Amino acid sequence: MTHGEVMAMVAEMGLPYAYHHFAEGESPEPPFIVFLYPEADNFAADGIVYFKMNRLHIELYTDLKQPDLEETIEAVLLKHGIFYSKSETWIESEKLYEVLYGMEV
Repeated sequence: MTHGEVMAMVAEMGLPYAYHHFAEGESPEPPFIVFLYPEADNFAADGIVYFKMNRLHIELYTDLKQPDLEETIEAVLLKHGIFYSKSETWIESEKLYEVLYGMEV
C-alpha cells in the first residue's frame, strides 16, 4: 500500500487526521487520528530487499470511550482487507484515550 493509498483510507474514516502529529497549537478537538510508519519489516532475498513491508500505526484519540467510532474505523480497515492488532491506553497527561491499530502495509 502506498502512502497515498494509506492517506485515502484514513480519510475514509471521516475524522481529522495528520501524519505523525499535528503542528503545535493546531491539534483539533477529539476525536482525531494520527498515523505513522514506526518501522519496516522487509523481506530479504539474495542480500537485498525483495519485498517491502512497512508497519503502520493508526492512532485514534478520544476524550470518551467511543465503541461505535472504533467499529467505523475497523469497518474501513476490513473493507481494505487489512488484518490489524488493537490496543488501548489512557494518556493521563493529555486526558485522552488512545486506541492503537497496528498493521503491515
